[in-house]
Amino acid sequence: MMLKASKHHFFSTIIRILVLLILFLFSFRGWTQVIDSMILQQLAPKGVLNAAIYTGNFLLVTGKTDDNTPQGVSPDMAKAIAEKLGVPLVLKPFSTQNEVVQAVASGDCGIVLVGSDPARAQKIDFVPAYVEIEATYFVPEGSKLKSISDVDKPGIRIAVFGASAFGLWMDRNIHHAELVKTDGLEASLQLFIDQKLDALAGLRPGLITDQKKYPKYKILDGHFMAVQQSIATRKGSPEGFEFIKNFVNEAKASGFVEQLIVKHGVQGRLSVAP
Repeated sequence: MMLKASKHHFFSTIIRILVLLILFLFSFRGWTQVIDSMILQQLAPKGVLNAAIYTGNFLLVTGKTDDNTPQGVSPDMAKAIAEKLGVPLVLKPFSTQNEVVQAVASGDCGIVLVGSDPARAQKIDFVPAYVEIEATYFVPEGSKLKSISDVDKPGIRIAVFGASAFGLWMDRNIHHAELVKTDGLEASLQLFIDQKLDALAGLRPGLITDQKKYPKYKILDGHFMAVQQSIATRKGSPEGFEFIKNFVNEAKASGFVEQLIVKHGVQGRLSVAP
């Protein structure tokens, strides 16, 4: 009798464990479905991922299709995110950084691909960067400015695209030189040339192109900062933010970001962010 009771207790215990395991698995599946639903609600509330794309960065948007759809590293990143979400993608191109930031802050777009910056981070939430671009200075061939450290000195005038990520960085970090701001990259180059300013701040790849047109100018070695190109979500979207953060980490670790850099021919000008 004792043996039968022992066997009965053993099998009853096994059955209870199996029942609890099944209930746990169903509960976990249900919780996962809730999380997935929240991610979609935060990033693609209407079943479509609207992605704001800044078209002014020629390294990240290297072209466009016949119907003016942007092409390049950042559009391809947005496409991969939409595929992972399992929803269609609509790319919304904007010509200024302020417009793309506002598109996400207002909820018109689920994500934005643009340079991260503390000033912009007051309006939207940035995940860790996926690529970065060095920013440095362009100076006349005979300039007294020989290194990056020579530039932030009294009496030095620097032309800069004020609304750019590196321009915003300079607002916070240049303490002695004078920033002469413009509303675009081409405008800052023209101002630098026309007014014979001491230096032009810019992204190294763009300055390399400028040097071909203006061979009497040189690019200083090193960089004063590296622009972190990132993806951001609307504030108050924690599940969506975690989803994008995990996606970016996986895209860097798997080599996907590096593959996009090669695909669009911007090796040596874009680097995978650490």
